[in-house]
Amino acid sequence: MNAVQFRAFEPGIEVKGQTVYSIIDGLGYFTNISRRYLSQVGIGTVKDKKLVLDKEGWYSQEAWLKAFENIARQIGSRVLFNIGMSIPRNAEFPSLTTDVKSAIYAVDVAYHLNHRKNGKRMFDIQTNVMMEGIGHYGCDPIPGKNEIISVCNNPCPCSFNRGILTAMARKFEPSARIVHDNSKECLKYGADSCTFHILW
Repeated sequence: MNAVQFRAFEPGIEVKGQTVYSIIDGLGYFTNISRRYLSQVGIGTVKDKKLVLDKEGWYSQEAWLKAFENIARQIGSRVLFNIGMSIPRNAEFPSLTTDVKSAIYAVDVAYHLNHRKNGKRMFDIQTNVMMEGIGHYGCDPIPGKNEIISVCNNPCPCSFNRGILTAMARKFEPSARIVHDNSKECLKYGADSCTFHILW
C-alpha cells in the first residue's frame, strides 16, 4: 500500500474532534476497535479503560491520517469508504445545500471549516476566506449534464473521499453514482489526487 495518500501536506494542521469521531461512527458496531486505532496514534485520552474524545477539541491531522493508514492496512479500504460516508453526519457543514451541486461544493468548504492552522479555522464563515495547506475537493459541473467532476487533491485516502462525495450527492439524489476516473492518476498509487465523476 502506498503511503502517500496518508501524509499531511503541512505539519501542525489540526482536525476538529467531531470530524475525528467519524472513525468511530464509520466503524459502527466495532466501537472498541475504532477507539483502539485512535488511541494508538495519540488521539483522545484513556479514562477507565475507555477512550474519551472531545468533539469540540482539536487533534493532529497527521495522527488522524495515521489512524486511516492503520485501518486500511489491517482492515481494508472498504471501511474507509464507510468512514467517509459518516462525515456529513459528524463534521460541521455549511447549511445552504439545496441540490447535488451545492452539496458537492460544500464538501471543500466543510473540509476547511473542520481543520485549523496556527490556531485558526481554515475557512472563515464571516469573510469566506479559505486558507491553503490541506488541499481541496473540486466541484466542476458539466454544462447541460447531471454530472460533476471532482478532483480530490488532498492527503485523505481515495476510498474515504469517494465515501464523502457519495453521502453528499445522495442526500439530494438517492440514485447518484460516484465513479472513479481510472484514466486519471490515483492517490492509492502515489499521485497527488483522484478524480471522480458524480452522476445522477
